[in-house]
Amino acid sequence: MQSAGESRTARKVIITCAVTGSIHTPTMSPHLPITPEEIADAAVGAAEAGAAIIHLHARDPDSGYPSAAPEHFDAFLKPIKARCDAVLNISTGGSSAMPLDVRLAPAIAARPEMCSLNMGSMNFGTFPLAEKYSDWKHNWEPELLHATRDVIFKNSFADIERILDEIGEAGGARFEFECYDIGHLETLAFYHRRGRIAGPIFLQFVLGVLGGAGATVENLVHLKGCADRLLGDAYSFSVLGAGARQLPIATAGAILGGHVRVGLEDSLVMPAGGLARSNAEQVTAIRGIIEALGMEAATPAEARDMLALKGVGEVAF
Repeated sequence: MQSAGESRTARKVIITCAVTGSIHTPTMSPHLPITPEEIADAAVGAAEAGAAIIHLHARDPDSGYPSAAPEHFDAFLKPIKARCDAVLNISTGGSSAMPLDVRLAPAIAARPEMCSLNMGSMNFGTFPLAEKYSDWKHNWEPELLHATRDVIFKNSFADIERILDEIGEAGGARFEFECYDIGHLETLAFYHRRGRIAGPIFLQFVLGVLGGAGATVENLVHLKGCADRLLGDAYSFSVLGAGARQLPIATAGAILGGHVRVGLEDSLVMPAGGLARSNAEQVTAIRGIIEALGMEAATPAEARDMLALKGVGEVAF
């Protein structure tokens, strides 16, 4: 038993904040960042609140439509880098409506420290969100949502290998490996055994997307058990829960020894009800939970060390 006079080193938990994404649309929340200035302010605010990693998508600044245009990313990457030292993680997922060449263009141009990598093709259904609204700001919003009934988010084995080669090997980025189900873990383990993916592996359990595993603690425990069996001590994990389950699932992940992800990409609401007013509000909430559990939010420098990132001096923005 620890005596009253003994000090204890708190476990460091990496908080990732995904500030805008490509799932939610402008009608759904006035707080969703759209313009480069809004995305930059949201990212810096989340970093100041305790996020060590900022996961980034772009949008057309006029319509809010999901974009993977390198110039849209460039418009906020440089300002964020100038204003904070968070790790900037560029999505290679874009949206299910984008072909691979389009999705990869921002990461190839920017050569970031970190990118996301979805570990398989899947149904990615956001169409139920369209049932909640009737008065839309833009015609594209319900059209994009309804299209997910008949669109596969494609990340074939060849796609994964291309991302590993062009963005990992050639660009020096490491990855947030997004796994929505057990098959994705098996694919990750396959490439790890083949030597295509080296440790330390940063695995993101994505729970609550229609087409993947639901946002339950039971699913999280099962997925972690599978990852333990397949990857041993070569990995660390983070957890995101989509929708209203965001903070409860993140809390469970932290208790199980993992890191956490929050942000308006994954959920527009707070557990007590009502819209989250900012990404920073969600970061502050999960940081408070982490600290109440006796842990500490990792700094960007600590996250870089834990994940063996190449460093901000090696990016191209």
